[in-house]
Amino acid sequence: MLFALRMLLMGLHFILAGVLGVILGLCRPFNPDNSRLCARLYALPAMCILRLKVRAEVGGLMDKPASCVIIANHQSNYDLFVFGNVVPYRTVCIGKKSLKWVPLFGQLFWLAGNVLIDRGNAHKARKSMLTTTHTLQHEDTSIWVFPEGTRNLGKELLPFKKGAFQMAIAAGVPIVPVCVSNYINHMRLNRWRSGNVLIRSLPAIPTAGLTMDDMPRLMAQCQEQMRECIDAMDRQLQAA
Repeated sequence: MLFALRMLLMGLHFILAGVLGVILGLCRPFNPDNSRLCARLYALPAMCILRLKVRAEVGGLMDKPASCVIIANHQSNYDLFVFGNVVPYRTVCIGKKSLKWVPLFGQLFWLAGNVLIDRGNAHKARKSMLTTTHTLQHEDTSIWVFPEGTRNLGKELLPFKKGAFQMAIAAGVPIVPVCVSNYINHMRLNRWRSGNVLIRSLPAIPTAGLTMDDMPRLMAQCQEQMRECIDAMDRQLQAA
């Protein structure tokens, strides 16, 4: 019964947040800080409905360089609400082009200045990547990417795709890893308190002076650091 009530409230909240987000986007279209404000619109009420206790240790993320590439592990669609609590100032996200067909959310995502990539069209995907490189270099805006490319459903980190690292190296900006604990397999939405979630940001990893030849090492370094961080957070929650 509690699960059904929560899903009903989440559905209503998703619609209301989408309407408010679209209005915000129409008032100041493509403003790069729209994403942060819309993320809060989704996240803060959702945490109350879901009764998830999120503890964020993200001082490094809040004090990030003006432009950087933020990479995070991607567990489920609930990431929208969980990570929405910590999206920093002037940060946009990369998403697949099909998102624009999602009623309200797709239009909000577009108006918020986020980048939609057509992964089925290599030419358009490359063009979008060039646009993001220009954004990183000249517009004091950061880009949030899920380098796994799809949801891992709370299992091991999936192999990282190259896009985020190509952007960071091409623009010469740091990479800031952000990790969330394995919450999807422990979340109990039929209970009053659904569970605990930890979010932790890691120190920025510089890319200045790196070339594309350095990319495999950079990807492996980021993935290993994030894996260790996620495992440590999971152990911390289990011991609590």
